[in-house]
Amino acid sequence: MSDRLRVGMLAPIAWRVPPAHYGPWERVVSILTEGLVARGVDVTLFATADSITRARLIARAPRGYAADPALDAKVYECLHVAAAFEQAAAGAFDIVHNQFDFLPLTYSRLVATPVVTTVHGFSSEQIVPVYRAYNSTTHLVAISASDRRADLDYAATIHHGIPLDEFTFRPDRGSYLLFFGRIHPDKGAREAIEVARRSGHKLILAGIVQDAEYFQNAVEPFLDGQQIHYVGSVGPAERDALLGGALALLHLIHFEEPFGLSVVEAMATGTPVIAFRRGSMPELIDDGGSGFLIEAGDTDAAVAAVERIGNLDRHTVRAHVERHFTAQRMVDEYLRLYQRILGENVAVHLGARDTRYPHDRSS
Repeated sequence: MSDRLRVGMLAPIAWRVPPAHYGPWERVVSILTEGLVARGVDVTLFATADSITRARLIARAPRGYAADPALDAKVYECLHVAAAFEQAAAGAFDIVHNQFDFLPLTYSRLVATPVVTTVHGFSSEQIVPVYRAYNSTTHLVAISASDRRADLDYAATIHHGIPLDEFTFRPDRGSYLLFFGRIHPDKGAREAIEVARRSGHKLILAGIVQDAEYFQNAVEPFLDGQQIHYVGSVGPAERDALLGGALALLHLIHFEEPFGLSVVEAMATGTPVIAFRRGSMPELIDDGGSGFLIEAGDTDAAVAAVERIGNLDRHTVRAHVERHFTAQRMVDEYLRLYQRILGENVAVHLGARDTRYPHDRSS
């Protein structure tokens, strides 16, 4: 092993790293990559050519294929994954960190380099056979305990972390309810509208439209320009303002969500979260402290929770994120995992602790 830990970070290429608006996987890749670089790790980031990073960037796709439909996703995915593993085969890395999903697993037997795979959730049962087939040739990382499958082996469970300096703590209660996420039946926009109308509060919806028919039928008819507003997808500055200005984030999901970045981001501004008790939500939210967990589908309970939201202390909400969901903590845990896999004391190669996220507190 060289004097510096060498990591090949394989990002998705639907969007650039970090994403301008939507792109949760790409966002996590960016946070981890920049945190590792700040620790002195030699990171090569495989991402789109318009990505912004302090790591060494290798790109085969000029832009994200979700941002430019003229790009053939399969063509650029093949070129992208092959570029990373060709470098690995030449001995360029101590670790290949796959955040791309299942396709790179099929390359893992072709290289001697250990492969870490962060599983950002299973899009369907149809991709699971690939994970099973290559279970023994990669070190799987779950992003929540709820997303671990009994038929797979995991090296670790590592919750995502966020840079707290991107989120302004606001001690005063906000004036509206907020839905922040994909406009899709899974994410509960319709239920958020129902809760807002029944509670009499203004609702702002922000996020990409992932299901046009759902938006047309379940959301658009209620957009009145007064109580119910849709503002589209928003970038980092608007995100901070929207999250921090809310009375509560409504996260009334209809699937077993593997993580939920917007939940942690809202709490980082001091805004509590009202969520259905599904997937990772009990791992993210301190019920009665940083928000309220209610039984899935119970909109009556959600309305009642809105009336109790003023009882929560926004300082306590922020402190919950400072204890558990910082970028600092996430970087620490991945470095410990790399160290365990390599069987060497990686820490001696790292130098000073991360200074990029000055407001982070590790747990």
